[in-house]
Amino acid sequence: MSPNAQALPSVDQVLQLDSTRELLSAYSREYVVGLIRQILQSQRENTLSGSGSAEAAIGDRGRMLCRVETELAERSERARRPSLRRAINATGVILHTGLGRAPLSAAAAAAIQEVAENYCGLELDLASGSRGSRLDHVAGLIGEATGCEESAVVNNNAGAVLLMLNTLAREREVIVSRGELVEIGGSFRIPDIIEASGARIREVGTTNRTHLEDYKRAISAKTAMILVVHESNYRVQGFTASVELSKLVEVGRSAGIPVGHDLGGGVLVDLKKWGLPYEPVVAASLAVGVDLVTFSGDKVLGGPQCGIVAGGAEYVERIRTNPMMRALRCDKLILAGLEATLRQYRQDPTDLPAAHPVLGMMTAAPEEVAARAVRLMDALDQEVVKHLRPTVEACTSQVGSGAMPLEELSSSAVVLSPDFCSAELLARALRCDRAAVVGRIHRDRLLLDMRTVRDDEIGEIAAALLRTTTDA
Repeated sequence: MSPNAQALPSVDQVLQLDSTRELLSAYSREYVVGLIRQILQSQRENTLSGSGSAEAAIGDRGRMLCRVETELAERSERARRPSLRRAINATGVILHTGLGRAPLSAAAAAAIQEVAENYCGLELDLASGSRGSRLDHVAGLIGEATGCEESAVVNNNAGAVLLMLNTLAREREVIVSRGELVEIGGSFRIPDIIEASGARIREVGTTNRTHLEDYKRAISAKTAMILVVHESNYRVQGFTASVELSKLVEVGRSAGIPVGHDLGGGVLVDLKKWGLPYEPVVAASLAVGVDLVTFSGDKVLGGPQCGIVAGGAEYVERIRTNPMMRALRCDKLILAGLEATLRQYRQDPTDLPAAHPVLGMMTAAPEEVAARAVRLMDALDQEVVKHLRPTVEACTSQVGSGAMPLEELSSSAVVLSPDFCSAELLARALRCDRAAVVGRIHRDRLLLDMRTVRDDEIGEIAAALLRTTTDA
């Protein structure tokens, strides 16, 4: 054995330390011993490779023991922090997939906590004592919001599309415009979902132009469904042509085949009420006669991650009884959060943004966001001002997650230009801070876009910036 490696303490010696005994009062002996062995192995590899410390080189066992003790304390401290933890979104992207998309309303969070800490009548009708359906808790609310006859809820919108196609089009053809065979994020593509469902794609038209006659010519005895996919995360502009939903409904009725509309984002109220661009509303698609609409619960709708199928009772009942429904169904936490979110849509639309975090951020006036940026500037320590040289500048935010891809929302950011490191290093330090502040980099400056920052997070950001500056 290398003389350097001989300087390493034994597992037993580390276990005898007072600090290790404290750890043993909080963690199992097996876990602590495992950590010690990992550290010792790492130190052994360093000394054998010649990259060990000066302490190891002179064989100072006492200093090596201190080194192991320090690293054990650091690793155990990291272990106390959950991997999935809260972050502060200063990117300006409202529905940021990497940051968990929609933050829930206080009402939804309270509903989830209530059923998480207690038993609940998930599949028990408390009035009659008989077995009920977990979907009954949200079916009426979805009907109110969309005008559908019936609905089903699964784990996400891709699951909703998969289940719809597997139920209605397995081993048969689904007609889709070539311009709608999109990638919906995370490398998941509509063609892949159709294939996984057991259905076959019948492409019609071209990338930029599809006509009614294209659909009519494609219908055969093999056709099971016409699928329309909303261009939620891109736009084809210029020399384009598409077919109105009402026309496709007429074609489907004539041929006796259902028409499905995958909307992606779940817009339940017309966003033009707040001066935002029009996005297809679920109720509008159903009103023109579309048989089934699929959409997300965790995007513009503002609820927890789930996918919703809404439409005619005959088709939805078949979907509900598909064996895959059990594999894709949601648990009590998701349904509680979704129910509470849907209940908020019963209130006056003008009051909705105040209780709905996503709509609140989407509709916040530029002046309101600018004032928030000024409040952050006022909260900054002089050391932060000296070394990060902050300024307030106009910028643009995005809704994100495929909603309104071409629309930019006027915003304001606190822009940081550090004098002691690059913007990339500052961004990393803030992400790794206990407040986990996530901004965006532009031209080697770090922007903290205040559209996605809450008022109660301003003090936390100021404190994180101070820690980052003084620790540099």
